[in-house]
Order: sequence, then C-alpha cells, then structure tokens
Amino acid sequence: MPLIAVATLGGTISMAPVAGSGGAVPRLGAADLLGGLGDLPMDVLAETLAGIGSASMDFATLLRCRAWGLRQDADGFVVVQGTDTLEETAYFLELVWPSEMPVVVTGAMRNAGLLSPDGPANLRNALTVAADPRSRGRGVLVTLNDDVHAARWVRKAHSSHLEAFSSAPAGPLGMVVENAVHWFHPSPPRLPALAGADFTGLVPVVEAGLDDSGAMLAHAASHPEVRGVVVAATGVGHVSSGTADEISRLVSRMPVVVASRTGAGPTLRSTYGFHGSESSLIEMGVTMAGWLDVRKARILLHTLLASGADRAAIEREFRARGDLG
Repeated sequence: MPLIAVATLGGTISMAPVAGSGGAVPRLGAADLLGGLGDLPMDVLAETLAGIGSASMDFATLLRCRAWGLRQDADGFVVVQGTDTLEETAYFLELVWPSEMPVVVTGAMRNAGLLSPDGPANLRNALTVAADPRSRGRGVLVTLNDDVHAARWVRKAHSSHLEAFSSAPAGPLGMVVENAVHWFHPSPPRLPALAGADFTGLVPVVEAGLDDSGAMLAHAASHPEVRGVVVAATGVGHVSSGTADEISRLVSRMPVVVASRTGAGPTLRSTYGFHGSESSLIEMGVTMAGWLDVRKARILLHTLLASGADRAAIEREFRARGDLG
C-alpha cells in the first residue's frame, strides 16, 4: 500500500469547544484527526507539527513543515491547517516544493463541535488524492468539499460556506467521488522550485481605492523592514494619479508588484495609457502580476526576495508564473 505522510498544523479542523473558552480552540492532533477515519487503503505516517489558527501561520512554520515532508520516504504528503490562509500555504509550497511527490493541503470550514463537521471527509479525500499515482507531478493541490484545486488558482471566496473555495476562472482540476479521484483537466508543466532562504523583512499589500492620494503606500513603504510592495490595484491594474506619483518615486528603492484587487481576471499590459494605467506603471518599472491574485503575488514576491532575486529575475518569474501557461 502507498505510504502517505501527514503533517497537522492546527486550524478549524483541529478545533473543538472548551468550556469557558468562549468558542472552539485547537485541541486535536494528528492521531485524533486520523483516528476517526476507520480503515484506510494506505499506510499513514502522521505528526502534529503545530496547533495554531491559520491567521498566525508564518514562513518559519511552513519551512519546518516542508523539511519534515521531504524527509519522509512517502508516496504523498498531506498538510492539514486552517482555511483562512490555506490558499497562501498551498501556493508557497507550490513555489518551494522540489519533488514530484504530490502535496495535498486540506482543512475544514466546520469545527468538531458543530453539526456535520467537514474535516473528516476532507482529510479522507486528501489522503485519497495524495495516494493516487496520477497526482504525481501535478504540484501542490487543495482538496475541500470533494473538489480538487490547483494551488495556483485556488482561493477562499466565502468566509463561512462549505463551498468556500473556488478556482475561478480555471475551475477545479478534479473531484473525489466514492473514494476515487476523477480528474477533469491535465496540469500544466511545473516551473522549477524556488530556493527561498531569508524570509526576514516585510512585503506589505496596499489596496488602491476611491480618493487615494498615495499616502498609505508611502507610509507602508517607509518602514525600514519593507523589502518590496504589492499594490492591490483597481480593475485591470489601475491606480490614482497620486498613487502613480508615489510609485514612480518608490520603484527606484524596491520592487513594486501590481495585482488586481478584484480577485478574478488578469492585470493588462497595453490597453490603457493614462497616468496610473497599466502601461504607464510598466514604463515606470512596475511588475504586473498577470493572473496571480494579490495574496499569491505577495507570496511570490516575498519568496523571490528571500532567494536573492534581482529585478530582472522578479520580472521574469512573474511573467512565467502569472500568465496562463
């Protein structure tokens, strides 16, 4: 039987109410989560690496999780965490995972103290996907609510619904039905893994909006630990004139990436020409995120900076990872 390594990091799937606590808190470790799944058609090696809410997830924990997974002589690797930052974890692992071994990230929308918690089914499906030989080479996958998503596209699109995760516009890669994976689409060729090492410093996201003078961007970028900035721009990659002025001053000091704040659709490159449009920002030296949303643009920029990438490498990687290929 295949051997699947499972690392649990906490999150709603590990939470249950405690009297006097005011709500659900992390209580369940790897053994607890796996113990209720019954007989499995695979061998499982599991360890609890953390017990935190995913709002507290950090690069140090994810790098420790990555290292643990790579040390196991397994056929697949399942990472269990909270859903709030699950899409970012999945994309980060997609960037830094060097193996063809499939990685499947899962969690739950309902904690164990609620009626019909979805954690057990999601974990069972994640194990099924990780054990499927056809998952090899597909990169990092996300499995919730029976759907199988690619890390590159998946995002949490609802705060509490069971169908919280979407892969618009690409759609899910597949679905788990009767304990088997049904694949709908092939995966594109994977790009080489990045070797991020120094994750010190900050990469803030600053959202553009109505009556935006650029002051918030200037304030965020003035912090001494900021290494780069992602601007969540309106529409297809547009900012106000004031923000454009600030960006023109900022790009000489640090990388500036512009992504669409809409969460769906790409930034453009040459349709509009006014001050603050995508073409004017590109002329200033801004890197456009393409189809990557704001959160994933931040993860990619921080990982590239951690690997020591220069401006040319940052532009090249965003072109390669932000297009439709």
